[in-house]
Amino acid sequence: MAEDSIFLGASRHPDDSYQQAERLLLRYANRHGLVTGATGTGKTVTLQILTEGFSNAGVPVFCADVKGDLSGIAMMGEEKDFLTKRADTIKLDPYEFQEFPVIFWDLFGEKGHPIRTTISEMGPLLLSRLMNLTDAQEGVLNIAFRIADEEGLLLLDMKDLQALLVHVADRADEIGARYGNVSKQSVGAIQRTLLVLEQQGANFFFGEPALKISDIMRTTPDGRGAINVLAADKLMMNPRLYATFLLWLLSELFEELPEVGDPDRPRLVFFFDEAHLLFDEAPKILVDRVEQVVRLIRSKGVGVYFVTQNPLDVPETVLSQLGNRIQHALRAYTPREQKAVKTAADTFRPNPEFDCFEAITKLGVGEALVSTLEAKGVPAMVQRTLIRPPASRLGPITDVERDRLLKASPVFGQYDESIDRESAFEILQKKAEDKAKAEAEAQKAEEAGAAEERSRWSLPDFGGSGTTTTTKRKTTTRRRTSNRQSVSEAALKSVVRSVGTSLGRALVRGILGSLKKGR
Repeated sequence: MAEDSIFLGASRHPDDSYQQAERLLLRYANRHGLVTGATGTGKTVTLQILTEGFSNAGVPVFCADVKGDLSGIAMMGEEKDFLTKRADTIKLDPYEFQEFPVIFWDLFGEKGHPIRTTISEMGPLLLSRLMNLTDAQEGVLNIAFRIADEEGLLLLDMKDLQALLVHVADRADEIGARYGNVSKQSVGAIQRTLLVLEQQGANFFFGEPALKISDIMRTTPDGRGAINVLAADKLMMNPRLYATFLLWLLSELFEELPEVGDPDRPRLVFFFDEAHLLFDEAPKILVDRVEQVVRLIRSKGVGVYFVTQNPLDVPETVLSQLGNRIQHALRAYTPREQKAVKTAADTFRPNPEFDCFEAITKLGVGEALVSTLEAKGVPAMVQRTLIRPPASRLGPITDVERDRLLKASPVFGQYDESIDRESAFEILQKKAEDKAKAEAEAQKAEEAGAAEERSRWSLPDFGGSGTTTTTKRKTTTRRRTSNRQSVSEAALKSVVRSVGTSLGRALVRGILGSLKKGR
């Protein structure tokens, strides 16, 4: 293999001979690419030989293993008759087997190192895409992120976002006056969507430690680029999460890497398998974002290659940015399929030796129409090419082999255990607890004050003595009992006083009368 290019295969001439080597120039590999073809036509093998070529050239690669077949790239290839025959046909001499440095990743942490990001790093735009929110709900989510920034609330995992939304709903009137209407119905809808995502495994993806971009851009001591393989067979059960994650990773590369212009070889090559999932039902703002990243990330030394079945899966604005193209066979039975074949044929620089439209429908397994960028970035004339056989194993690795490779990985132990540091959930929970505690203390103080007020007005001494309320109450009771008299008692006493007074007066008059007579 030449040091400045990747050998893809040999082109077929009208006499059915394969003589001319088809290569991908490394200096133009960051001009992006497209690999398309129907199921079973050889896309996975093409992806495998591309990753092998980039790795040997010292270029790190990130790719998704949708079916599990790509994992074999970590193991030495095995001699098989059909592989040897193909090598002889395209004059690949010597045909040597090789194993490659692979780092396995898995959002669920089952078949690779856990790969995580934080809610803050994902951002409201991609989260809205992930949750398929309405415009109103997306607006509420943007407001929630703004409040988190203002109040210093770290958004790391799912429970942080859920706690923040409750906080926003509780302050809906206050926040709405500043930023616009915050509907509790919208908040509730977002919370329900988060619950669905959590059940689908998104809680494994959000958290810490977050992936460091430098860890997917490693090279080995012998100068080969590491091949980062994302186990995506389970992830494909939630295609929206898969597409959102890869778009997030692409955005992170765009934002973190410095400008390098046009290097001699890419700094990283990113393969987006099942690319149609990225654009299915995607809002225009998201498609615009993808187009922007694809257009500008080239100057940061990153090549992006979309792998999909149908070229119509990729919007024209993005398709126009893809300079290197490998087209496997397509079927042309339905009108849509015929349109796809015509679209694919029209994107190539024509070759007078064959008709592209007809050739695409008649390509055999392992054959493809190939057009890469030549000197000065000009597309080469399309060639009917027999793709070279891979140097690594065809097919998946065993669980024992995967476990051994994971333990020997350069990132072993860095991401395997999650970290849950203080963030929005803990801060808001503490605030809620402090508020509840303050309210309880205030209520207790109020009750104590009311009790003291009642005790101050106890009879008979109005709280003037140092006796307790109970003592005062008992004393008051005794005194009231000693002074109390019934109505009959009062009447009798009045009669007695009246009789006594009359009797006294009669006695006085009698005594005085006797005294007068004696004189």
